[in-house]
Amino acid sequence: MLSRVADTIYWLARYMERTQSMLQVIRISYITSQDEHRYSGWKSLLDNYGDLTTEEIQDTVRDTAQIIGHLVFERSNAVSAYNNVVRGRENARAVQDHITKEVWQSLNEYYHTIRQEDMARQTTIEDPVSGLDMLLRQGLLFAGTVQYTMPRDEGYAFLNLGKFLERALQTVDILRLNKLAFSPERQHPMGAPELRYVLYSLYGHELYSKTHRGILDAQTVLNMVVHDTDFPHSLSYSLRQLMRHCERLKDKSLPANYEQVRFLIGKAKNSVTYSSLSVSDAAMLDQFLLQIRNELLEIATALNKYYFGNS
Repeated sequence: MLSRVADTIYWLARYMERTQSMLQVIRISYITSQDEHRYSGWKSLLDNYGDLTTEEIQDTVRDTAQIIGHLVFERSNAVSAYNNVVRGRENARAVQDHITKEVWQSLNEYYHTIRQEDMARQTTIEDPVSGLDMLLRQGLLFAGTVQYTMPRDEGYAFLNLGKFLERALQTVDILRLNKLAFSPERQHPMGAPELRYVLYSLYGHELYSKTHRGILDAQTVLNMVVHDTDFPHSLSYSLRQLMRHCERLKDKSLPANYEQVRFLIGKAKNSVTYSSLSVSDAAMLDQFLLQIRNELLEIATALNKYYFGNS
């Protein structure tokens, strides 16, 4: 496979995984803002997912409709969900010979859905939860179509490298955005409400409730998000999938290139596997999340250099 084709497929997956994570976080943040009197506000999301200046954030932070519009639909916001879908569609158009017709059609439908004025009005003003749910279902349709129709070839391997690298980065960023939820000062006998919203943001609340019946516990939630190999949004699961799909490229790679990327994935995987985290040590948790984020970015840099021909 040509390096530019592999690069395009890899970034297609990253854009779509990033969009799904963003929309879920925005959805849960909106629900939290309506239900929870201790809601910390939209500033952290605007810092992470927007491109506004500090002054613009101060002017915007109390206008929920404007915030959702900026993060989801605003075309001048380079990192909005809309622009991620547009870039994903452009990438898919460029590699139509390497994806199935059904994958292209599902992404094209997503693009036409997110650009509708009625969709923007519903999501920002009328019923934000229903509007965001419709967009999230489009993302799930895309992911399911990839899983169900794509041949298990090089293209599929690069799709999954992009998907799980982006998912791991998003999990780290969600933990960093919500680190106060794990603070001992925030805990109380019935469990901190913020922990529930962290789990919802990562699609993990149902699994937690079935596996750990009872009160939400900060340490148990942290262990699940970092170490649980059965939880699709845990760091451990994403890194295992990265290793699996990297190994599928062994016979189609230059040995030195393959070994370098595999080494970096293994390094990050071991950092997660052998970490011993405690919610009582906020500084250690901060250091761990920053270290893992940097190791994930090293993997991205190595893929750019050794597989995509970018410096």
